[in-house]
Amino acid sequence: MNPNIIYYEENALNYTLGKQLHEKYDSVEWIKIENHNNIPELRSNPNSEFARMKQNLIIGIRKTHKYVPNSKSSDFLVPYTSSGCSAMCLYCYLVCNYNKCSYLRLFVNREHMLAKLIKTSNQSDKELTFEIGSNSDLVLENLITNNLVWTIEEFGKNEKGYLTFPTKFDMVDPLLTLEHKGRTVVRMSINPQDIINRVEFGTSSLINRIKALNSLKAAGYKIGILIAPVILLEDWEVMYKELFNILDYTLSQAVKDEVFFEVIFMTYSYVHRMINAEAFPNAIDLYNKDKMTGRGRGKYCYHSNVRTQGEIFLRFELTKHFPKCKILYIV
Repeated sequence: MNPNIIYYEENALNYTLGKQLHEKYDSVEWIKIENHNNIPELRSNPNSEFARMKQNLIIGIRKTHKYVPNSKSSDFLVPYTSSGCSAMCLYCYLVCNYNKCSYLRLFVNREHMLAKLIKTSNQSDKELTFEIGSNSDLVLENLITNNLVWTIEEFGKNEKGYLTFPTKFDMVDPLLTLEHKGRTVVRMSINPQDIINRVEFGTSSLINRIKALNSLKAAGYKIGILIAPVILLEDWEVMYKELFNILDYTLSQAVKDEVFFEVIFMTYSYVHRMINAEAFPNAIDLYNKDKMTGRGRGKYCYHSNVRTQGEIFLRFELTKHFPKCKILYIV
């Protein structure tokens, strides 16, 4: 990533990572800010500036470290080294939290965050799994900070607990030679290539995501696949049937023997519609009044009967192609 502008909290430059980033991007304009959560000149930008704002970096210190219990693929959702993303998926749930300010924010106090992870893991009487990528894509972030490489190796030394994170990117080569000790679970988010092209702007192609999964499994990682988010466009059944055929043909046997699946239907929102209409006027409108209903606070989800039809179809296809594999949940 070659950022246009870097906004930074002054104290961030007192941390090792902050100093490294300042040296790495010394040719970029740096603008001092008071708080990474509130940058008035960016908040006041019109929605049409959304894509351009994604080319900025914000560097600060994470102050919120509260773990949120989770009952899906981990025990806790953990605030970690970044939030936001430089990709521009039209449905991105981070937009619901940050509106047009869902740009990539990097937090330099990684030692503090990892120390809490290890302490929490060691104090538990059972093996805990920590979701460290719920607020960002750590594979993408790693290109800038090397934080994911550092985290996997350092956490692996502890020999208790597991880390997990999802990604839509294929840049996993830096992870393949790490001493991860089998304590990192990588979950690849998958969609039909047509949806990737039309909706998941700036992310890796389907075939490259599959190649990355195969490589990660060969390197000894535990791996999972998220069919997420399921988007019920016209001809969605044809697209997803083709997707499962491609997965069946191209995933390695080692992956097919052990991979687990998570399935998440898309939630959309009024905020998405407003931003997308101005930032990407030629893009597809993901809102479908015939298939969607309100879900409170300006959000939309698929009607229960539409979703049920989709779940039956997806469960059948997954079971047909991957009879050995577990479906953790469909939501």
